Amino acid sequence: MTRLRRLWDQDRPALNAWCSIGNPFVAEIMAAQGFDSVTVDMQHGALDYADMLPMLQAMRASGATLLARVPWLDPAPVMKALDAGAEGIICPMVNTAEEAARFVSYMRYPPQGLRSFGPTRAVFAHGPDYAAQANARLLAFAMVETAEALANLDAIVSTPGLDGIYVGPADLTQSVGQGRLPFGMDREEPEMIAEIRRIAEACQKRGIIAALHCGTPDYAYRAIGWGFRMTTVGGDSRFLAAAAAQAVAGFRRLTQADKPGGS
Repeated sequence: MTRLRRLWDQDRPALNAWCSIGNPFVAEIMAAQGFDSVTVDMQHGALDYADMLPMLQAMRASGATLLARVPWLDPAPVMKALDAGAEGIICPMVNTAEEAARFVSYMRYPPQGLRSFGPTRAVFAHGPDYAAQANARLLAFAMVETAEALANLDAIVSTPGLDGIYVGPADLTQSVGQGRLPFGMDREEPEMIAEIRRIAEACQKRGIIAALHCGTPDYAYRAIGWGFRMTTVGGDSRFLAAAAAQAVAGFRRLTQADKPGGS
């Protein structure tokens, strides 16, 4: 059983990390910090399959559940990420129940789905009985991030085999707000909070996991109170930029204070 499933069985929230830098060492550092899961971003991240596979290898020892966000609703990247050892897939821009059903079918071996057999690395990462337990083990998250998806929300969350909904608040805000609201993750607009909470409530009713991409721990904590059971708080590139900016700002502040005639 994956770490995420153990947490959810205990009714505990999970903290997810985000990797968009295509480097195994960076991924290893991220996974070593104690996150419950780590997602390798193949959609917007600066990486491809050849980068993802060694990243999964580098993070294996951490015990975190390793996920991948694929570029789009396409069977090839879904199946290749699973064969590489990803324990779950986040699929962007799922707008209808039919698209959600297609996504689930790519995740499961027959008769539950259409996944082709060939777990190149997965069988070594997860054991010789991988094929027998993969359908029950793997996590399928559909991203709800458009006004169309919101209109079809009840049908999407009712899709058999779908494990959860992952909310992309930046794209959702642009779609719902029709471009009148600024880009960003931690939404404070009442209409956006209402929609985000509606997604969590729909997931709760269907007994599936609601996940939200957040920018700060404080917002993630609020989201847990709304019913989200997994939150992402930043990622490798943002953490690197924030720490570097803090160091530079601290140095500039000290050196500006230390002028001739100063202390």
